[in-house]
Amino acid sequence: MFFRKRSSFSEQDLDSVLTACLAGEAQAQRTLFRQFYSYAKSVCLRYAASTEEAEEILNDSFLKVFQRLHQYDRAHAFKGWLRAIVINTAISYHRKYHKLDTVAGLEAGMDATFDESVVDRIAADEILAMVQQLPPSHRTVFSLHVVDGYSLREIAGMLDSNEATVRSHFLRARLRLQEMIRAAYPVFFSSDTLTNTKLYEN
Repeated sequence: MFFRKRSSFSEQDLDSVLTACLAGEAQAQRTLFRQFYSYAKSVCLRYAASTEEAEEILNDSFLKVFQRLHQYDRAHAFKGWLRAIVINTAISYHRKYHKLDTVAGLEAGMDATFDESVVDRIAADEILAMVQQLPPSHRTVFSLHVVDGYSLREIAGMLDSNEATVRSHFLRARLRLQEMIRAAYPVFFSSDTLTNTKLYEN
């Protein structure tokens, strides 16, 4: 009679799951993947043009997680460490398949701002779908700056570009999102809905 090997970890105890992963236990690795799959996938989707592209970034990210798990400092939140790996993997993917082309600055007077209250009235998955329609460079810069909080200068360093180019991609991403939101929800807009509030410039 064969007996199933007892797991050396508890699924409810992340620390024990991580320890088992470091010991090379496949079951623990599957558990870690399952527990953080949805969170990591949500980060990937912000940088990907499709679900398939997001899955590719996700798989590469978890491969790096298991390869570098010995570097993780348990004094810090695991989710934050995982997020950093996913974002860096997405950036690497972008740099491999997409070039951050230099684009001309926005014409004087071209408005790239919109009423943030309009965004608040749109479901998150609909906003995500619009972000995914942005050109790769616009999408990457927008997600890094608006969602993940990196400064334009930091993003320029990440993408081996210059701050002026990154700023142009960001402004054009904002403008394109404004156009998509206006087209999808014209009822939210009136002649005075769009504001002239200054874009924050980090």
